[in-house]
Amino acid sequence: MRIRDWQDILTDVVDSTATPEDWRAVAGDRKRGVGEDLYLGHPDRGVFQLKTYAKNPFEVKGVGSKVARRIDDDLEPLFPTDATARFGVQRPIEDESDAERTAEQLETVIETHASAPTTPDALFEDVMGALDSPAYGPMAYDQYDRPEQLDELSTTFEEAERLLESDLEDVIEEDGIDHGFQ
Repeated sequence: MRIRDWQDILTDVVDSTATPEDWRAVAGDRKRGVGEDLYLGHPDRGVFQLKTYAKNPFEVKGVGSKVARRIDDDLEPLFPTDATARFGVQRPIEDESDAERTAEQLETVIETHASAPTTPDALFEDVMGALDSPAYGPMAYDQYDRPEQLDELSTTFEEAERLLESDLEDVIEEDGIDHGFQ
């Protein structure tokens, strides 16, 4: 297992050729300390684990790793299939013409959904398509605690959990987070 900066893991997700709508996620607070845990999974691309924290209101830091090569039968039930919450990973818009094209596509999607019967799932899918999102889907998330699946995934990937926790704690200590914002 290779531990890397959390942004590098997201770059792997963004650059993958995986079917964008087949990604799923589980996220919530870390078990101990500041920050959040996130698992991103795709049937063909595997499972990625990220641990992040906000160093200050403008900067997020963290670590991550690929913890499984695919979602097998044991992992399948730990990732949500319904859309009680959703997530999306985006590529940055590169230039003015790309921004204009994206805005026009979004405008068309919103106008279409505003003038016809729609569902939240259909709107979400169409918006992600207009934004050319490389990864999106259902998410188990609790902004105040930890979803049950998060604890089960942490136990399943116990060694990765231990190593990532240690590395994140080192980053937090180096940043002096216990001394307030810097």
